[in-house]
Amino acid sequence: MPLKDTEIRALKPGAKDQKLFDGGGLYLLVKSSGSKLWQMKIRVDGKEKKLSFGKYPIVTLKDARAKRDDAKRMLAQGIDPARKKREDKQAAKQSAENSFELVAREYISKIEKEGRAEATLVKARWLLAQLQPGLGKLPIAEIEPPELLRVLKKVEEAGKRETAKRMRSFASRVFRYGVATGRCLHDPASVLRGALLAPIVKHHAAIVDPVRLGELLRAIDGYQGQPAAYMALRLTPHVFQRPGEVRQMRWSEIDLDNAVWAIPAGRMKQRQPHHVPLSRQSVDLLTEMKGLSGHSEFVFPSIRTPKSPMSENTINAALRRLGYGGDEMTAHGFRTTASSLLNESGKWNPDAIERALSHADKNAIRGTYNRSAYWKERVEMAQWWSDYLDQLRRGATVVDIQSKQRTAGK
Repeated sequence: MPLKDTEIRALKPGAKDQKLFDGGGLYLLVKSSGSKLWQMKIRVDGKEKKLSFGKYPIVTLKDARAKRDDAKRMLAQGIDPARKKREDKQAAKQSAENSFELVAREYISKIEKEGRAEATLVKARWLLAQLQPGLGKLPIAEIEPPELLRVLKKVEEAGKRETAKRMRSFASRVFRYGVATGRCLHDPASVLRGALLAPIVKHHAAIVDPVRLGELLRAIDGYQGQPAAYMALRLTPHVFQRPGEVRQMRWSEIDLDNAVWAIPAGRMKQRQPHHVPLSRQSVDLLTEMKGLSGHSEFVFPSIRTPKSPMSENTINAALRRLGYGGDEMTAHGFRTTASSLLNESGKWNPDAIERALSHADKNAIRGTYNRSAYWKERVEMAQWWSDYLDQLRRGATVVDIQSKQRTAGK
């Protein structure tokens, strides 16, 4: 006789386990401990097997009967329900082991072993942290474009367009790695190009007026902060490299005798080694710094430990202490300052200036040539630029070279 829900609820455990049959092989095993478990007897290839459907009342009588009927349909089709259950469980386990988060971490580990810059690894881990709440635990093979787009749109709607764009790009790299390693079949991020709003371009604040630059240089001379920050703040305008490259500068990269700073590929944004000619002023500053930090691997060590470089925001914080807000001048802005004024001078080949800034050339052949060319000009330009900065710092009258050239041509 079929079971009734009221009957099941009223059952009390006995001294021994007992079975109550519902029909079609389905029965309720009432344990002496009080547990009530749904089970089913089946026969496959002449052998008796047992299926377990879960615990009552989590699995209701109605649910148990539905599972029984599903099992009977599979048997009718020649499918072993017990084996199918094991395979589904294994597939679920495999999917969990191939979650987006785990594949992403494996990808990050891969690029770390390939020698990617620490800054690149930090950004990758940060982007994964942004994707994790929406995608982290999902099997990578089951993520589809609309699902990923919903995650990205939330970030975009919060006003973080650039972050959303970078998240899509990082996710695409993870999916491509997943395809290459057999964990998924396609990259759902690739079809989302154009689905997000274009980021609003924000330029690094920079001073490009020579008179105001002179005022800044004089303010830097009066900076009263920690020595490493003071010296880095003084050197940055002369070498105009990226803030991360300056703060992580190592003594092993500096050749004071030949006045060259050789930055290895692993620390460069473009993944190419970069050589920076050092003016007399830069050599003097570094020689002075050698007496302060020569015991450290880093030219500008952290105030806390000589085993680490100074913190990422040190230069910007120093500028704020000098009264220069983030909308007026930034550490990265010294690159814009140098680029603008060097180009305005009309004295230097624009390609030499671009090479000095370590900007990538999109033409591979031309880029290879440019890496070897312009060195002599760049050495002369580095010295001219430092002399020009000294002139501005002293408050000397600034001559508009372009205007002077136009007047001479009349």
